[in-house]
Amino acid sequence: QGLQEPGFRCICFPITTVRAVSLAVQQYECDTDCKTKDSVTVTVRTAVQYQIQKDMVKEAYFDIEEPMDQVRAEVGSVLRSTLPSMTLDESYEAKETMVEEILTTVRDAMKGYGYDIIKVLITDIKPEKSVMAAMNDINAQRRRREAAIEKGEAEKFLKIKAAEAEAEAKRLAGVGMAAMRAAMAHGILESMHLIKASGMSESEAMQMMVTTQYLDTLKDFSNHKSMLVPHQWKPRHEETEVADIQMEPPKQLELEEM
Repeated sequence: QGLQEPGFRCICFPITTVRAVSLAVQQYECDTDCKTKDSVTVTVRTAVQYQIQKDMVKEAYFDIEEPMDQVRAEVGSVLRSTLPSMTLDESYEAKETMVEEILTTVRDAMKGYGYDIIKVLITDIKPEKSVMAAMNDINAQRRRREAAIEKGEAEKFLKIKAAEAEAEAKRLAGVGMAAMRAAMAHGILESMHLIKASGMSESEAMQMMVTTQYLDTLKDFSNHKSMLVPHQWKPRHEETEVADIQMEPPKQLELEEM
């Protein structure tokens, strides 16, 4: 009777048999075991989307048996001729290339039987569990190494910045100390001019300034918890006299002859 469209039909049973043929887009999935260039066994899952052409239903039904076995064979042939020339990492990167080659090969092989191959997808490339665990361990070690390098660079950066900050602080402290000493020198010079203008000699003026600094130092000590060492201060001229006296040679005693 040939092809019958959907609707009410009369058939002569059991002389006439009826088989429904779907013209919708269907998907067939197959797994293929292959070996890569670096001797890793992988399982590739491929999804083939196909549709039976309406004007070739007779060929699709009568001219081929087990069409999906034919599709699986074509897919396996392409994969087993392609993957052995690639490493595992290269196979992940070459998915698009393999998909195009599979689509061309399967489409050419099935178009004469009324099967239109619409699309081919490689949904998974799965190596053995031991290989997968080793790959994960390698990636984990690489990431730990990168993290250690980044941590070391961060610590190095912090130490460099701390050293630069310390150097800058010391430089500024030196600048401040130099400015303080310059200000003190100018202040002492002005004080000397004022004291000399009042009629005092340079030695008297210096003695008065030393005495003032000595008293200021004692005052600072008294304001802090410090240990005071007993000390009796004497004016500079008295210290000079004492030193002169101590440096005089002892007098020699003359003995009279009896």
